[in-house]
Amino acid sequence: MRVLITAGPTRERIDAVRFLSNRSTGKMGYALAEAAHSMGHEVTLVSGPVALAAPEGVKLIRVESAREMAEAVLAAAPEMDLIVMAAAVADYRPVTVFPGKLKKQPGNLMIELERTEDILASLGARKRPGQILAGFAAETEELLANASGKLAKKNLDWIAANDVSRSDIGFGSPDNAVTLLAKDGRRFEFGPAPKRQIAEAILNAILGEVNSSL
Repeated sequence: MRVLITAGPTRERIDAVRFLSNRSTGKMGYALAEAAHSMGHEVTLVSGPVALAAPEGVKLIRVESAREMAEAVLAAAPEMDLIVMAAAVADYRPVTVFPGKLKKQPGNLMIELERTEDILASLGARKRPGQILAGFAAETEELLANASGKLAKKNLDWIAANDVSRSDIGFGSPDNAVTLLAKDGRRFEFGPAPKRQIAEAILNAILGEVNSSL
């Protein structure tokens, strides 16, 4: 299968030296890419800025902003059999990017933000017959309710919900625990376990469904 996976955060520039971002390290997405490659699939990994080595045998596309990730993902998506959106894409970016370094001034600074591209919703709207689309829901409260809503609203086939408020499985941890929800109502619980094992469990569940339909 041709598999597209996203990983890591995005960076939304404020000025030449500052940006908005989040705590994602990309470890889960990279584990998914490595696991998919080890299963014999052709893998493309679109990665935000991370401090991780490129997975062996995987086509790596490096991006920085949400706009760049959207362009890379939407360009590659039509040819993919399975897409797993594990990246923590910023929801907002500054409307104005200041040239050079913004110097400190007396008083407060107000930065107006605008919505970034909703890549997952765009993929759901464009999903071709037979293509499998999976997302992640990194939540701090109402985990399953928020994940279920995202699954339906964005026309996903699967969503992996994980609680990023927990230090033992959240951002930066080597381990994870997810609840994998399918659009047909099935539910799987994986972990806590190393992220590579979680990645294999997620892919086995998804690909098991694919194989049973062949």
